[in-house]
Amino acid sequence: MSEYLPFHWVTILIAALFALVVAGVGGALTEIGPWYRSLQFPSWKPPNWSFGPIWVVILTFAAASAVLAWAGPTSTSQRTGLVVLFVINGVLNVLWNLLFFTLRRPDWALVETVFLWLSVLALMVFIWPISTTASLLLAPYLIWVAIAGVLNRAIVRLNGPFAGRTETGTI
Repeated sequence: MSEYLPFHWVTILIAALFALVVAGVGGALTEIGPWYRSLQFPSWKPPNWSFGPIWVVILTFAAASAVLAWAGPTSTSQRTGLVVLFVINGVLNVLWNLLFFTLRRPDWALVETVFLWLSVLALMVFIWPISTTASLLLAPYLIWVAIAGVLNRAIVRLNGPFAGRTETGTI
């Protein structure tokens, strides 16, 4: 039976677990508490409840992308590159939550957003020759990070500076 499955279950399990770890750690670093509620937001900001479902879709697509790319015609060096790029992207994804929510530095998170966006683009470019479908599955991620970057910039403009900012928004 398994010879008819195009993907090995271990590959699917690893990709799913990695996506769950990124989501779980990122979620654990996200606190919608008094500090966050004290921030001013642009009128077009999506509601807080929408971020969870958006990230579920994005990380599900990213895991599917990883599985498709891994199953493609890859060499050992391509597979190593694939793993390295996904790990870098996962670390940058979690780092944004750490900077924005834990350290309460949306200004630093804004700078980091550039690197996160570039890591998604690098994945798409790297995966394209292996599997165009896998590459295109990352397009919503790239778009969402761009939108999040614009939102992050608006938050910085409406609320900065952040050095020394407390729960009430004052030093």
